[in-house]
Amino acid sequence: MTATFENATTKTVNVNGTPFVYREIGDKGGVPVVFLHHLTAVLEDWDPRTIDGLAAKHRVIIFDNRGVGGSQGTTPDNVEVMARDAEAFIEALGLSKVDLFGFSLGGFIAQVIAQTRPDLVRRIILAGTAPTGGEGISKMGDVLQDAVARAGAEKKHPKQFLFFTQTEDGQKAAGEFLQRLNARSQDRDAPVTNETIVAQVTAITKWGLTPTTSLSDIRQPVLVVNGDADVMAPTISSVELARKLPHAELSIFPNAGHGAIFQYHGAFLDQALKFLQD
Repeated sequence: MTATFENATTKTVNVNGTPFVYREIGDKGGVPVVFLHHLTAVLEDWDPRTIDGLAAKHRVIIFDNRGVGGSQGTTPDNVEVMARDAEAFIEALGLSKVDLFGFSLGGFIAQVIAQTRPDLVRRIILAGTAPTGGEGISKMGDVLQDAVARAGAEKKHPKQFLFFTQTEDGQKAAGEFLQRLNARSQDRDAPVTNETIVAQVTAITKWGLTPTTSLSDIRQPVLVVNGDADVMAPTISSVELARKLPHAELSIFPNAGHGAIFQYHGAFLDQALKFLQD
Protein backbone atom coordinates (compact mmCIF):
# COMPACT_ATOMS: atom_id res chain seq x y z
CA MET A 1 0.00 0.00 0.00
CA THR A 2 1.13 3.55 -0.63
CA ALA A 3 0.01 4.60 2.86
CA THR A 4 -1.63 3.34 6.02
CA PHE A 5 -4.06 5.09 8.33
CA GLU A 6 -1.18 5.93 10.67
CA ASN A 7 1.05 7.63 8.10
CA ALA A 8 -1.33 8.90 5.40
CA THR A 9 -0.78 12.57 4.54
CA THR A 10 -3.62 14.98 5.31
CA LYS A 11 -4.45 16.80 2.08
CA THR A 12 -6.74 19.70 1.19
CA VAL A 13 -9.02 20.14 -1.81
CA ASN A 14 -11.07 23.18 -2.81
CA VAL A 15 -14.78 22.32 -2.80
CA ASN A 16 -16.79 25.18 -4.29
CA GLY A 17 -14.46 27.69 -2.65
CA THR A 18 -14.13 25.90 0.69
CA PRO A 19 -11.08 23.83 1.76
CA PHE A 20 -11.96 20.24 2.75
CA VAL A 21 -9.38 17.96 4.40
CA TYR A 22 -8.99 14.33 3.43
CA ARG A 23 -6.64 11.35 3.39
CA GLU A 24 -6.10 8.56 0.88
CA ILE A 25 -5.02 5.10 1.97
CA GLY A 26 -4.09 2.21 -0.31
CA ASP A 27 -3.05 2.02 -3.93
CA LYS A 28 -4.84 4.02 -6.60
CA GLY A 29 -6.81 2.09 -9.18
CA GLY A 30 -10.28 0.63 -9.32
CA VAL A 31 -13.35 2.17 -7.72
CA PRO A 32 -12.41 4.02 -4.51
CA VAL A 33 -14.33 3.63 -1.25
CA VAL A 34 -15.40 6.98 0.21
CA PHE A 35 -16.11 6.94 3.95
CA LEU A 36 -18.88 9.11 5.43
CA HIS A 37 -18.54 9.40 9.17
CA HIS A 38 -20.74 9.63 12.24
CA LEU A 39 -21.99 12.28 14.64
CA THR A 40 -19.06 14.12 16.35
CA ALA A 41 -16.44 12.28 14.24
CA VAL A 42 -13.32 13.64 12.55
CA LEU A 43 -10.65 11.77 10.59
CA GLU A 44 -9.16 10.23 13.75
CA ASP A 45 -12.43 8.50 14.66
CA TRP A 46 -12.14 5.82 11.99
CA ASP A 47 -10.80 2.49 13.22
CA PRO A 48 -7.34 1.98 11.66
CA ARG A 49 -8.02 -1.74 11.31
CA THR A 50 -11.13 -1.07 9.26
CA ILE A 51 -9.40 1.49 7.06
CA ASP A 52 -6.20 -0.49 6.50
CA GLY A 53 -8.12 -3.74 6.06
CA LEU A 54 -10.20 -2.34 3.21
CA ALA A 55 -7.22 -0.42 1.81
CA ALA A 56 -5.38 -3.73 1.31
CA LYS A 57 -7.65 -4.25 -1.71
CA HIS A 58 -9.17 -0.83 -2.42
CA ARG A 59 -8.29 2.84 -2.53
CA VAL A 60 -9.91 4.31 0.59
CA ILE A 61 -10.73 8.01 0.98
CA ILE A 62 -11.71 9.54 4.32
CA PHE A 63 -12.66 13.22 4.63
CA ASP A 64 -14.25 15.84 6.83
CA ASN A 65 -17.43 17.28 5.39
CA ARG A 66 -18.14 21.00 5.51
CA GLY A 67 -17.37 22.58 8.90
CA VAL A 68 -16.18 19.30 10.43
CA GLY A 69 -12.69 18.95 11.96
CA GLY A 70 -10.10 20.53 9.68
CA SER A 71 -12.56 21.34 6.87
CA GLN A 72 -13.65 24.96 6.66
CA GLY A 73 -17.15 26.41 6.36
CA THR A 74 -20.26 25.98 8.47
CA THR A 75 -21.76 22.55 9.12
CA PRO A 76 -25.27 22.29 7.59
CA ASP A 77 -28.18 21.30 9.83
CA ASN A 78 -29.82 18.95 7.35
CA VAL A 79 -28.73 15.73 5.68
CA GLU A 80 -29.60 16.76 2.13
CA VAL A 81 -27.12 19.65 2.14
CA MET A 82 -24.48 17.41 3.75
CA ALA A 83 -25.02 15.00 0.86
CA ARG A 84 -24.61 17.75 -1.72
CA ASP A 85 -21.35 18.79 -0.07
CA ALA A 86 -20.12 15.19 -0.12
CA GLU A 87 -21.01 14.90 -3.81
CA ALA A 88 -19.11 18.12 -4.50
CA PHE A 89 -16.08 16.78 -2.61
CA ILE A 90 -16.10 13.57 -4.68
CA GLU A 91 -16.32 15.58 -7.89
CA ALA A 92 -13.53 17.93 -6.72
CA LEU A 93 -11.25 14.86 -6.59
CA GLY A 94 -12.17 14.10 -10.20
CA LEU A 95 -13.94 10.86 -9.36
CA SER A 96 -16.76 9.62 -11.58
CA LYS A 97 -17.63 6.39 -9.74
CA VAL A 98 -17.26 5.47 -6.05
CA ASP A 99 -18.35 2.97 -3.45
CA LEU A 100 -19.83 4.55 -0.32
CA PHE A 101 -19.25 3.48 3.27
CA GLY A 102 -21.76 5.30 5.46
CA PHE A 103 -21.67 4.88 9.23
CA SER A 104 -24.56 6.24 11.34
CA LEU A 105 -25.12 9.85 10.15
CA GLY A 106 -22.89 8.96 7.21
CA GLY A 107 -25.40 6.26 6.30
CA PHE A 108 -28.13 8.88 5.98
CA ILE A 109 -25.88 10.90 3.67
CA ALA A 110 -25.05 7.81 1.60
CA GLN A 111 -28.76 7.08 1.05
CA VAL A 112 -29.36 10.60 -0.26
CA ILE A 113 -26.34 10.47 -2.59
CA ALA A 114 -27.48 7.12 -3.98
CA GLN A 115 -30.88 8.64 -4.77
CA THR A 116 -29.77 12.02 -6.13
CA ARG A 117 -26.63 10.85 -7.95
CA PRO A 118 -27.12 7.17 -8.81
CA ASP A 119 -24.58 7.51 -11.65
CA LEU A 120 -21.87 8.26 -9.08
CA VAL A 121 -22.35 5.20 -6.86
CA ARG A 122 -21.46 1.56 -7.56
CA ARG A 123 -21.95 -0.19 -4.19
CA ILE A 124 -22.89 0.91 -0.66
CA ILE A 125 -22.13 -0.27 2.87
CA LEU A 126 -24.51 1.10 5.51
CA ALA A 127 -23.48 0.50 9.13
CA GLY A 128 -25.39 1.44 12.28
CA THR A 129 -27.85 3.59 10.40
CA ALA A 130 -31.52 3.92 9.47
CA PRO A 131 -34.01 5.12 6.86
CA THR A 132 -35.89 8.38 7.38
CA GLY A 133 -38.30 8.05 10.28
CA GLY A 134 -36.31 5.18 11.73
CA GLU A 135 -37.21 4.09 15.25
CA GLY A 136 -35.36 6.10 17.91
CA ILE A 137 -33.37 8.23 15.46
CA SER A 138 -34.95 11.52 16.54
CA LYS A 139 -33.74 10.77 20.09
CA MET A 140 -30.08 10.23 19.14
CA GLY A 141 -29.09 13.64 20.49
CA ASP A 142 -30.57 12.74 23.88
CA VAL A 143 -28.70 9.42 23.85
CA LEU A 144 -25.45 11.27 23.12
CA GLN A 145 -26.06 13.80 25.89
CA ASP A 146 -26.80 11.07 28.43
CA ALA A 147 -23.67 9.14 27.45
CA VAL A 148 -21.45 12.22 27.74
CA ALA A 149 -22.84 12.91 31.23
CA ARG A 150 -22.39 9.31 32.30
CA ALA A 151 -18.88 9.17 30.87
CA GLY A 152 -17.92 12.26 32.84
CA ALA A 153 -19.31 10.84 36.06
CA GLU A 154 -17.60 7.47 35.60
CA LYS A 155 -14.39 8.84 34.05
CA LYS A 156 -14.88 6.87 30.84
CA HIS A 157 -15.14 7.69 27.14
CA PRO A 158 -18.67 8.30 25.73
CA LYS A 159 -18.02 5.69 23.02
CA GLN A 160 -17.83 3.03 25.76
CA PHE A 161 -21.55 3.61 26.27
CA LEU A 162 -22.61 4.63 22.76
CA PHE A 163 -20.78 2.08 20.59
CA PHE A 164 -20.43 -1.00 22.78
CA THR A 165 -22.56 -3.11 25.10
CA GLN A 166 -21.93 -2.98 28.83
CA THR A 167 -20.99 -6.66 28.96
CA GLU A 168 -17.45 -7.79 29.73
CA ASP A 169 -16.82 -8.63 26.07
CA GLY A 170 -18.32 -5.34 24.90
CA GLN A 171 -16.20 -3.23 27.21
CA LYS A 172 -13.06 -5.20 26.38
CA ALA A 173 -13.72 -4.45 22.70
CA ALA A 174 -14.32 -0.79 23.59
CA GLY A 175 -10.95 -0.51 25.30
CA GLU A 176 -9.14 -2.08 22.37
CA PHE A 177 -10.97 0.18 19.90
CA LEU A 178 -10.15 3.35 21.84
CA GLN A 179 -6.51 2.31 22.01
CA ARG A 180 -6.43 1.88 18.22
CA LEU A 181 -7.85 5.38 17.76
CA ASN A 182 -4.72 6.76 19.43
CA ALA A 183 -2.33 4.89 17.12
CA ARG A 184 -1.72 7.97 14.94
CA SER A 185 0.44 10.44 16.85
CA GLN A 186 1.42 12.96 14.15
CA ASP A 187 -0.67 15.31 11.97
CA ARG A 188 -3.90 14.59 13.82
CA ASP A 189 -7.15 16.23 12.77
CA ALA A 190 -8.76 19.16 14.57
CA PRO A 191 -11.49 18.18 17.05
CA VAL A 192 -15.14 18.67 16.24
CA THR A 193 -16.67 21.91 17.54
CA ASN A 194 -19.80 22.32 19.64
CA GLU A 195 -21.37 24.27 16.75
CA THR A 196 -20.86 21.31 14.44
CA ILE A 197 -22.31 18.87 16.97
CA VAL A 198 -25.43 21.03 17.37
CA ALA A 199 -25.89 21.22 13.59
CA GLN A 200 -25.39 17.45 13.21
CA VAL A 201 -27.84 16.63 16.00
CA THR A 202 -30.38 18.95 14.37
CA ALA A 203 -29.90 17.19 11.03
CA ILE A 204 -30.26 13.76 12.64
CA THR A 205 -33.41 14.82 14.50
CA LYS A 206 -34.95 16.10 11.26
CA TRP A 207 -34.10 12.78 9.58
CA GLY A 208 -35.73 10.86 12.40
CA LEU A 209 -38.88 13.01 12.30
CA THR A 210 -39.24 12.80 8.51
CA PRO A 211 -41.89 10.24 7.50
CA THR A 212 -40.43 7.01 6.16
CA THR A 213 -40.00 7.20 2.40
CA SER A 214 -39.50 4.61 -0.32
CA LEU A 215 -35.97 3.47 -1.09
CA SER A 216 -36.97 1.45 -4.15
CA ASP A 217 -35.02 3.79 -6.44
CA ILE A 218 -31.71 2.77 -4.84
CA ARG A 219 -30.77 0.04 -7.30
CA GLN A 220 -27.17 -0.48 -6.20
CA PRO A 221 -26.19 -3.52 -4.11
CA VAL A 222 -26.14 -2.58 -0.40
CA LEU A 223 -24.60 -4.30 2.62
CA VAL A 224 -26.48 -3.32 5.80
CA VAL A 225 -24.59 -4.00 9.05
CA ASN A 226 -25.30 -3.47 12.74
CA GLY A 227 -25.05 -5.02 16.17
CA ASP A 228 -28.06 -6.62 17.84
CA ALA A 229 -28.10 -4.07 20.70
CA ASP A 230 -27.56 -0.64 19.09
CA VAL A 231 -28.63 2.15 21.48
CA MET A 232 -28.00 4.97 18.98
CA ALA A 233 -29.65 3.65 15.81
CA PRO A 234 -31.85 0.82 17.14
CA THR A 235 -31.21 -2.45 15.33
CA ILE A 236 -34.79 -2.72 14.09
CA SER A 237 -34.03 0.25 11.82
CA SER A 238 -31.28 -1.75 10.10
CA VAL A 239 -33.74 -4.58 9.55
CA GLU A 240 -36.25 -2.13 8.12
CA LEU A 241 -33.58 -0.51 5.96
CA ALA A 242 -32.60 -3.84 4.43
CA ARG A 243 -36.26 -4.68 3.84
CA LYS A 244 -36.87 -1.42 1.98
CA LEU A 245 -33.80 -1.65 -0.27
CA PRO A 246 -34.27 -3.73 -3.45
CA HIS A 247 -30.80 -5.31 -3.41
CA ALA A 248 -29.65 -5.54 0.19
CA GLU A 249 -27.76 -8.02 2.33
CA LEU A 250 -28.24 -7.80 6.11
CA SER A 251 -25.58 -8.69 8.70
CA ILE A 252 -26.38 -8.44 12.43
CA PHE A 253 -23.55 -9.17 14.86
CA PRO A 254 -24.41 -10.74 18.24
CA ASN A 255 -23.78 -9.09 21.61
CA ALA A 256 -22.74 -5.87 19.91
CA GLY A 257 -23.91 -2.27 19.67
CA HIS A 258 -23.51 0.71 17.35
CA GLY A 259 -19.82 -0.06 16.88
CA ALA A 260 -20.30 -3.69 15.85
CA ILE A 261 -18.09 -3.16 12.79
CA PHE A 262 -15.24 -2.23 15.13
CA GLN A 263 -15.90 -4.94 17.72
CA TYR A 264 -16.05 -7.66 15.04
CA HIS A 265 -13.57 -5.96 12.70
CA GLY A 266 -12.15 -9.23 11.33
CA ALA A 267 -15.50 -10.78 10.44
CA PHE A 268 -16.82 -7.48 9.13
CA LEU A 269 -13.80 -6.97 6.88
CA ASP A 270 -14.29 -10.45 5.42
CA GLN A 271 -17.89 -9.53 4.58
CA ALA A 272 -17.04 -6.07 3.25
CA LEU A 273 -14.17 -7.24 1.03
CA LYS A 274 -16.30 -9.99 -0.46
CA PHE A 275 -19.17 -7.56 -1.02
CA LEU A 276 -17.00 -4.93 -2.70
CA GLN A 277 -15.15 -7.34 -4.98
CA ASP A 278 -18.27 -8.60 -6.78
